[in-house]
Amino acid sequence: MYEIEPMKSILAAVFTVLVCSAGAQAQTPAAPSVPEVSVVVTTGEGVVKRAPDRVWVSIAAESRARSPREAQRANADAMTGVLAKLKALGLAEDAVRTSGYDLQPEYDYANGRQTLRDYIARNMVEVRIDDMARAGDVLDAAVGSGATSVSGIRFDLKDRAAAEREALRRAVEDARARANAAASGAGVRVDRVIRIEEQRVAIPEPRPMVMARTMTMQAEAATPITPGELEIRVTVTMTAGVK
Repeated sequence: MYEIEPMKSILAAVFTVLVCSAGAQAQTPAAPSVPEVSVVVTTGEGVVKRAPDRVWVSIAAESRARSPREAQRANADAMTGVLAKLKALGLAEDAVRTSGYDLQPEYDYANGRQTLRDYIARNMVEVRIDDMARAGDVLDAAVGSGATSVSGIRFDLKDRAAAEREALRRAVEDARARANAAASGAGVRVDRVIRIEEQRVAIPEPRPMVMARTMTMQAEAATPITPGELEIRVTVTMTAGVK
């Protein structure tokens, strides 16, 4: 009798603790739900126009001969003269690079048969001209020294990256202004910028101008070069929170 009563007291105490613990768990509030953020998504565009200060041009020398060795030798002499003239004009060492070389036979076709006519050797260099005022003089000097063709003139900027960054800044400003306008129309205001994404697209080559000249064409004056303007365009998408 005296041993059973203490045991009953202990069991009652344990039961009371378990009930209190369960009650405490039942009263624990649920984790608060994350409120949805209202956003506005806009697209902005930035455009920068600059006068080009650099021009690239492809200059080629083509030679024909009865044998491949003779064609190669004649072409080497012609291109050596062209490169010497370009160097004499004071172009930078890295301003001239070989862009292509080709040596192949040329055939005549008659009555279903082909007959070897001769061999053609062609050497092409790409020339960078950093002084736009001298572009016409460089082209005329190349033709006068042995080049047989000039083509693929294209204009560019020495610091194109700076122009692209300026266009990007303007695009973000445009997107922010559009976001503010959209939010105002909805009776809210832009609280913060959540994300800015630049639209990555393939950037086209600088605007080309095709030109062809031959040694038999004599220029009475320097070839006129009209570069116009280059347009750098950047587009961004902005996601902004509103409240």
